[in-house]
Amino acid sequence: MALAEGISDDAASRRLAKALQGRGAFRRFKSQLYEHHPELISPWHALRDVRAQRRAIGWLLDQGLIDASAAEKFTADHPDPGLP
Repeated sequence: MALAEGISDDAASRRLAKALQGRGAFRRFKSQLYEHHPELISPWHALRDVRAQRRAIGWLLDQGLIDASAAEKFTADHPDPGLP
């Protein structure tokens, strides 16, 4: 996940990346985040929301409901948020 790889705290990055391995990864990731790194909750939500919006735009593009220039503009206007 981009959050685990993108944060500057190496120890937190390693713990979050390890939590993402194997079955039950999302539950472990959220537990690690909420219990040990509450300062990362807002950045994670911001990153998650931007990525979900981009997936929605991709779907709209695939369905022919928007054109490529609109999709590119949206993507350019909605970059990944900065991570701590």
